[in-house]
Amino acid sequence: MIQIYCGDGKGKTTAALGLAVRAAGSGMRVRIVQFLKGSQTSELVSLALIPNITVQRCDRDYGFTFRMSETDKAQITACHNALLRDAWAAVQAGETDLLVLDEFFAAYRTNLLDRALALQVVQSFPSQRELVLTGRDPDDAFLACADYISEIHAVHHPFERGITARRGIEY
Repeated sequence: MIQIYCGDGKGKTTAALGLAVRAAGSGMRVRIVQFLKGSQTSELVSLALIPNITVQRCDRDYGFTFRMSETDKAQITACHNALLRDAWAAVQAGETDLLVLDEFFAAYRTNLLDRALALQVVQSFPSQRELVLTGRDPDDAFLACADYISEIHAVHHPFERGITARRGIEY
């Protein structure tokens, strides 16, 4: 089935990673691809300890999309496309039971991902596998494919009071 965690609230990645841990605990082979994330985050330490989970991401932090140079955009797009092709090949080869595409919608929306390939992967995802997509503002084409859609809405956020991201909580 296809699951979407979307919305403007905190917890989309956290929900997807919780599902990944649950799936790995049941013996499923999990692959997590993180788009637009290159900095060291605390969950990577824990996930590395779980044998059935593979995390893939670009090898550097490109920062926020609005600060990227055209060279950065070309490089991160090439990286994202390679990650998606590799993950898709692993699914097709039967090597992945659960695929999490984290910040998929942001990469798609900002054209930092091959949109045709992204749509093809989602629309032709095998029914015997599980796909999780996270991010804000999913395109209607992806919503139409989803079996689960969970929208996480921000009611209050510490950022509104000037509190920045905290290690172990937000990253």
